[in-house]
Amino acid sequence: MYKQVTIIKHPLIEHKMTIIRDVLTANNYFRGLVKEVSQLMVFEVTKHLSLTIKEIQTPVTSMKGKVIENDVLIIPIMRAGLGMLDAFTDMLPQAAIGHIGLVRDEKTLQPSSYIVKLPKIKPTTEVFILDPMLATGGSLVKAIDMIKAKGAKKITYVGLVAVQEGIDKTLDAHPDVKIYITSLDEQLTAHGFISPGLGDCGDRLYGKED
Repeated sequence: MYKQVTIIKHPLIEHKMTIIRDVLTANNYFRGLVKEVSQLMVFEVTKHLSLTIKEIQTPVTSMKGKVIENDVLIIPIMRAGLGMLDAFTDMLPQAAIGHIGLVRDEKTLQPSSYIVKLPKIKPTTEVFILDPMLATGGSLVKAIDMIKAKGAKKITYVGLVAVQEGIDKTLDAHPDVKIYITSLDEQLTAHGFISPGLGDCGDRLYGKED
């Protein structure tokens, strides 16, 4: 396993991920669980953020506290990444938010973008890309290409499940990116789905398209 890859293990995460994977879990419950697991991941994936001293006045006395120093940008890859967004903005309300919409051709498995809305990015900005599943790696590589083109130097991907093929493709193209997941799954199917996986995450979050 690459040093840039962290698999977050915790009893609560593993318990909730089992329910997320279950085909019988209803959409509304699925959405809540994706947010809960993402919230549990936030603490680990933000450990590298820097702090700076801030002088404050408590009800009792003055003191020197610490606040996050970094500019933070959160970018969900739509539509499934939106299921993780609130978990991060609840914990990092000061963060800026960008949006990247990608769709994968079911025959070629190649991604194309239908929306890219990114605020100004400085080399010091801490960028968190959210997408529950890292399968072929094509969508993530394309997203990172676009984000780096805007000037990003510090990029962290956060997802729920991944396969080795997707990790390899991502880090071959972008070896400086950090990857955080809860599970490294066994394989990709012939149609590019993660197995055992959790199905189409966008459909399970928001309902299947007509």
